[in-house]
Formats: sequence, structure tokens, C-alpha cells
Amino acid sequence: MKFTVLTLFPEIPRAFFESSIMAKAVEKGIIAYDLVNIRDFAFDRHRTCDDAPYGGGAGQLLLPEPLGLALDSVEAYKKAKHVIYVTPGGMPFTQKKAQELSRKDEIVLICGRYEGIDQRIIDYYVDEEISIGDYVLSSGEVAATVIVDSVYRLVDNVITRESLDEESFSGSLLEYPQYTRPNVYKGMEVPPVLISGNHEEIRKWRLEKSLQKTLRNRPDLLYSAAAAGTLAQEAKDMIKELTGFVSYKNDRKKKSRLRAVQERIRRSACNEQEQ
Repeated sequence: MKFTVLTLFPEIPRAFFESSIMAKAVEKGIIAYDLVNIRDFAFDRHRTCDDAPYGGGAGQLLLPEPLGLALDSVEAYKKAKHVIYVTPGGMPFTQKKAQELSRKDEIVLICGRYEGIDQRIIDYYVDEEISIGDYVLSSGEVAATVIVDSVYRLVDNVITRESLDEESFSGSLLEYPQYTRPNVYKGMEVPPVLISGNHEEIRKWRLEKSLQKTLRNRPDLLYSAAAAGTLAQEAKDMIKELTGFVSYKNDRKKKSRLRAVQERIRRSACNEQEQ
């Protein structure tokens, strides 16, 4: 798989591609990348790549001509290239989208700056606009790197399949708590079940803890899974036992909201059993 990143600051994503697991994937030939400096396609000696928007308003926009030439240089117009513009105005990025993108042969990422890019570039080249969250960054490179990081690790042979299967958002659950040596740290012991050697009890403990964490931090994931019928029966049974689980301490508002969502999940699970 190949990532091609178009940017005004190639030194930002370069550090990511040359470090850690990504560097190993590149060395093994599993992942390839190309960093294209948009300034190399500017027309003047100052390498100008931005100008004021038509109609007025604050900020600058990336000029369409240098950016278009940069896209042409990597043949972004070809169907085999999947072009993404990273922008707060795009569709929300999710694990499901990351999995979908991991099956592409080549992804071309446009890193925005300033107030964005000329709409004609989007209309002519871009396959989809993606947002990594409901907030604004000054650096499109940071947002593009987030997408690259979540996608490349799903490519075969980058990370073991077992590790991926147990991560957060796999099976609609957040990942369970993890522990390592020493057995006692600052007076806190590792849960005995994890050193019991009983793999079935460990599996059940992990499922229960995943459910607890998801109920606490992202109850919407569980409710959506229950409503869609994708929640395992074992998890549904545990949910009915966990409806009193609350760890928000003295925050009554959050407690009330959590209990309401838990009750919806419980009812959905009970209704399916009755059917």
C-alpha cells in the first residue's frame, strides 16, 4: 500500500514515516510513501502558494494552480488513486472508514493550511473529504498523519491480527484494562484472575471490563450495537447485570444520563430475547 502526501511542510509527516512500526513496515516493503512539497510547483521566486479568497473574508486559501500541478505530478486523476482532502468540513473519520481505506492500493492526502483550498481542486480531484473530529487544527499534516496511522496498521502483516481483533471499537466495545509487571505497584495489585492461568475466566473478565468501560465512556456504542442486533448474547446477559455500574463518583447528571442509556440497552437486549 502507498501513501502520497501533498503538503507545504513535508518535514512534519516525514518524521512519522521514518519512525517506529511505520519505519519497519516501509523497510519490509509493506508500506510505501511519497511526500510532495506543493511549494515546488509555485510560479514565483517566493514560492507563493496562497492568496485571499474571492468575496472577502479572513485568512488565505491555497492557490489551485500549484496544488493542481502537484496532484498532476502524482497522477492523482487516475481511478486507482484515492484522493482525500482532510478538512473539518468532511465526513467523520471512524474505525470502519479506516478499515475501508486499508483496502486501497494508494491513498493521496491533501494537507490543507490557512482557510482551506480552492473548491475547484475538490471538484476536480478529490474523492472524499474527511474530518478527524469536531475541532479545527492549524496543521492539515497532523490530521493527515492521524488518518495514515489508523489505516496503515490495518494492512496485512503490519500488526498481528490477534492484536487488532482485541482493540477498542472491535465488536462495538472499548478495550479492557491491561496490566504488566510488577504484580504490585503503589499498593495496587494486578487482578488475581489475570495470573490464575484460567483462560476462560480471563476472557469473561475482559469482556465484563470492556462492557463496563464502554458503558462509562461510550454507552452510545453499546446501544447502537444492541439496536442493530450485533451485540453477542453473552454481552447482553452481562449488561443486564451491569445496569447499576457507575463510576462517575458524585456527578449526578452523568449518573442519570448513563443509567438512562443502560436501561435502553437492557430493554433492547430483553426484547430480542423475547422474540
